[in-house]
Amino acid sequence: MNSVPCHVLPVLVLAQFAGTSLWFAVNAVMPDLQQAFGWPATAVGSLTSALQWGFIVGTLVFALLALADRFRATRVFLCCAMAGAACTIGAWAMVSDFTALLFWRFASGFFMAGIYPVGMKIASQWYRQGLGSALGYLLGALVLGSASAHGLRAVADALPWPSIMLGVAALAAAGGLLILTLGEPPHAPVRVSTLQWPAMATMWTDVRVRSSVLGYFGHMWELYTLWVLVPLILSTRLSGADLSWMAFAVLGSGALGCVLGGHAAQRWGSARIAAFFLGGSGLCCLLAPWLLHAPDVFFYAWMLVWGISVAGDSPQFSTLTARNAPPQAVGTVLTLTNCIGFSISTLSILLFVTLTDWLPLGWLLTGLALGPALGLWALRLLVRERA
Repeated sequence: MNSVPCHVLPVLVLAQFAGTSLWFAVNAVMPDLQQAFGWPATAVGSLTSALQWGFIVGTLVFALLALADRFRATRVFLCCAMAGAACTIGAWAMVSDFTALLFWRFASGFFMAGIYPVGMKIASQWYRQGLGSALGYLLGALVLGSASAHGLRAVADALPWPSIMLGVAALAAAGGLLILTLGEPPHAPVRVSTLQWPAMATMWTDVRVRSSVLGYFGHMWELYTLWVLVPLILSTRLSGADLSWMAFAVLGSGALGCVLGGHAAQRWGSARIAAFFLGGSGLCCLLAPWLLHAPDVFFYAWMLVWGISVAGDSPQFSTLTARNAPPQAVGTVLTLTNCIGFSISTLSILLFVTLTDWLPLGWLLTGLALGPALGLWALRLLVRERA
């Protein structure tokens, strides 16, 4: 990392945070919108699902067309950040029409496919050494951005919802412009002129790529479902602004895991750090029936440790996949991996949210441990190689 100009990592982190702020633009103001337009409590779930499905469709299209590898990655990032900002302005302009709002959130998710995975590709072009640490900061910014929805809710009384939506749109556009200041990275491969469908097959045919992507899929089974369930878990002890601030702390603590894990990976290897965090979050899943009813000090410590460990492995999975994928198709492989991973997370969310009406919460949470178990099994080879 020492050979890379010192401004590169801050620019990447700020641009990624700004671009992915689109993720929580509407969720942060949903209580105000529900009160203003009389929407049911299920509205936030519908809007979140619309964005998730937009992202899944977008990543599939971007991967099949190899857009991140056929065109300059910074320009793809810029175009998608601007398009996402325009979609958020469209959502603001038509906010009273719930059907139109669903469309704009789907479109925002679609263009996020050119921000989140493409940002990781740009990082991989700058950092041949220390990629795990760089992605730790980059994914930490994404985690903090996702957690910010709860922080914004906690101060919602002081921030009118139109200001939040338009502010997020302006922030995303600024992130797209900021990424252009990086110029061409020193390790950028020659851009391809053809589709990269054979390269996508390495997710199954190359044992190292398969190991990292299967580990990532296990991670995605747990991550977003836990984030959705955190307010429900905390509601057993908190309410109102206190609940929102604690939810922000639990989700935001994942940024600390990403950054610390990135630094540790330079010594211990990305695969071992990913396995360490997977083991920690899996243990948190299994202890849920007991710690859910434990004294406050143990309950809150458990939630913070879970928040740190459930997100801390994410940068290292991206690092492993970027290192092992064909150099000319890193963007395509990362994008398709995101597509499948978010499809898994969406199905997991639907399953676990439905089961909350049927199973005790503590025992339900143990089912999330299936993801870390799959991830640890998949990482066996890379851990032995000290990847």
